[in-house]
Amino acid sequence: MDIKTSILLWIPLLPLFGAIVNGLFGRHFSRPLVSAIGCGTVGMAFVLGLVASADIFASNGEARLVQSVYAWITAGNISIQLSFLLDSLSVIMVLVVAGVSFLIHVYSTGYMRDDPSHARYFAYLNLFVFSMLVLVLGDNLPVLFVGWEGVGLCSYLLIGFWFEDPAKASAGKKAFIVNRIGDLGFLIGMFLLFGAVGSLSIDDLRAGTAQGLIAPGLATAACLFLFLGATGKSAQIPLYVWLPDAMAGPTPVSALIHAATMVTAGVYMIARLSFLFAISPTASAVVALVGGLTALIAATIGITQKDIKKVLAYSTVSQLGYMFVAVGVGAYFAGIFHLMTHAFFKACLFLGSGAVIHALSGVQDITKMGGLRKKLPWTYWTFLISTLAIAGFPPFAGFFSKDEILWKALSSTSHAPWASWVHLAAYGMGILAAAITSFYMFRLVFLTFHGKSRLDPSIHVHHEMKSMSYPLAVLAGLATVAGWVGASLFGIHSFADFLDPVVGAAQKTAVVMRDFAHNHSIEWAAAVGSVAVAFIGLGLAWLLYIKSPDTPWRLAERFRFTYRLVFNKYWVDEFYEAFIIRPIHAFSVFLWRIVDVVIIDGFGVNGPARLLKGIGHVGRRLQSGNVQAYAFWLFAGVAGALLYLALAVGVI
Repeated sequence: MDIKTSILLWIPLLPLFGAIVNGLFGRHFSRPLVSAIGCGTVGMAFVLGLVASADIFASNGEARLVQSVYAWITAGNISIQLSFLLDSLSVIMVLVVAGVSFLIHVYSTGYMRDDPSHARYFAYLNLFVFSMLVLVLGDNLPVLFVGWEGVGLCSYLLIGFWFEDPAKASAGKKAFIVNRIGDLGFLIGMFLLFGAVGSLSIDDLRAGTAQGLIAPGLATAACLFLFLGATGKSAQIPLYVWLPDAMAGPTPVSALIHAATMVTAGVYMIARLSFLFAISPTASAVVALVGGLTALIAATIGITQKDIKKVLAYSTVSQLGYMFVAVGVGAYFAGIFHLMTHAFFKACLFLGSGAVIHALSGVQDITKMGGLRKKLPWTYWTFLISTLAIAGFPPFAGFFSKDEILWKALSSTSHAPWASWVHLAAYGMGILAAAITSFYMFRLVFLTFHGKSRLDPSIHVHHEMKSMSYPLAVLAGLATVAGWVGASLFGIHSFADFLDPVVGAAQKTAVVMRDFAHNHSIEWAAAVGSVAVAFIGLGLAWLLYIKSPDTPWRLAERFRFTYRLVFNKYWVDEFYEAFIIRPIHAFSVFLWRIVDVVIIDGFGVNGPARLLKGIGHVGRRLQSGNVQAYAFWLFAGVAGALLYLALAVGVI
C-alpha cells in the first residue's frame, strides 16, 4: 500500500479528531485554541485530499485508490469491509466538502466568537465534515450509509444548536424525523440490491448489473427506494419541507448544510450508482420529473419570502432540483458539475447573509433593510457576484453548469416510452425556474443593498470582520472562475472527461441523443435563451424594486389569494399537519390506549398482579385469627365432606 492510499483513512479521521478533542476538552481551552483545532483539522483534511488525488488528476480520472481498513461485519456469507474509495467522482466531493467547509470554519471564528457554546459548536461542525467525508469516500453502501446517517444526526444537532429556544429545537427535530422517512427507503433499496447480488460493494454492484443479476423491474424498485432516501437528504418533493426550517441554526451551519454537506448527498448517491439508474429509464424519468417540479415550485416560493435566509433556502431546494434533472436525464457529470459550482456561490450567499445579519444585530427581514451597499462593501460585491452566478449570467460559474443541464435535458431522451416528454418538460420547467431565480435573487439584492434605508433608527450597522470577509472573497472568486472547467460551449470538456471513467458508461447506456444534439448552432441558441431569461428576471426585479418600489405591494394586494398561496408555501406544511401528522397522532393515541393501557398494562402487567392480590385478599380473610370463625369453617368443611361422600355412595 503506497503512502497516498494509506492516507485515505486520515482524511475523515482528522475532522473526527477535532470533534472529539473540542467536544470533550474544548470548554477548558481558550476560544482561539478551539477555533484553531476546528479549522486546522478540516484544513489538513483538504491538504491530504490534494495529496491523495495527485495521481487521479495526473491520469485525468483514470486512476483510483482503495484502502480497506478492516473486516467490519462478518456473518456467514456476509462480509462487509470498512473501506474507502478515491476516484474521479469522490475526489471532487472530498475537495469541495473539505475546501468549502474549511472556509466556513474560518468564517465561524468571527461569527460565533461570542457564543457561550463555542467549543460545542466547533465539535458539531467537525463531526458534520467527518460524516460527509465518510459518505463520499465509502467503498460500499453500508459505509456510505454510516456517513448518510451521520450527516442526519449532525443536522439535528446543529439546526437545533440553540435548543433553549423551542422553535429552534423543533426545527432540528423536524429535519431528523423527515429524513428518517427517506432513510427507510434507502434501507429497503439496499436490501433489494443485496438480495439480487449478494453484496453491497460498489464494484460488486457494478459487476452484477453488467452480468444481468439485477432484473429491470427490481432495478426500478431499488432505484425508486434509493431516490426516496435522496428526496429526504437533498430536500426534493415530497420531503423538502425540513430544509427551509433548517435556517433556525447559526448561519454558517446553513451554509454548510446547503453548500457542501448534507443536501448534496442524494445527488452524489445517484451519480455513484449511475450504472444502476442507467438500466432503469422509468426510475430516471421519475428523478428528472421530480427534480424539475421541485426546481420550479421552490423558485416560485422564493419570490415572496421576506427572511433573507428563507429566500436562500428555497433557492437551494430549487438548485438541487436542477441537479436531479441532470442525473435524471443521464447527464451525471452535469449534475456533479452544478453541485460543485453551487457549493461555491451558495456558500458565499449564505455567509454573505450571515454578514448582513451580524452587522444588523440579528435583523433578517429584507423589507426592513436597504441602502447597505456602501456600509458593507465586501459583503455587497461578493453577494452580487454569487447572485450573478446563481442567476446564470456568463462568465460566472452558474451559467456553465446550469446551461449544461438545460442543454442535456433538451437534447436527449432515454429508452422509456414516456421519457421524451419528461425530458422536454424538465427543460421547460428549468428555463422557467431560471427566470424566476434571477428575479427573486435580484429582488433580494435590491431590497437588501440598494434604495433607501428602511432600518430601524436604533440599529447601528457594525463593521465587517476580516475573518468573515476573506472567506467571502475566496468563495466569490471560485463562483467567478469555477465554471470554466466544464465550459462545453467553447470546446472544453475537461470536467466531463475527468468523470468519464466513473459515469461515462452509464451515461452512454441511459441517454439517447436527439437528432440536433450535435448541432452547435442550436446549442448556442439554447445558451442565449437561458441568458435572455436571466436578463428578463433581472429587468423585472429592477422595475419592481428600484424604479417603482410601491408596485409589488399593490400587486400583492390586488392578487391577494395568489400572494398568500405562494407566501404560505402552498400550505404544504399545513396539509401534512392536517392529513398526515394529526391522523397518525390520533391513531397512535388510540393504539396506545388499546394496546399499551388495556392489553399490555391492563392484562399483561397489572392483570396477574391484581389476580394474585385478589387471591391474597381472600386468603387473608380466611386467616383472621378468630377461633369461632375457625370452628365455623371446620364445621363447614366436615359437613361438606360428609355431603360429598353421601352423594358419592348414593345415600342421598
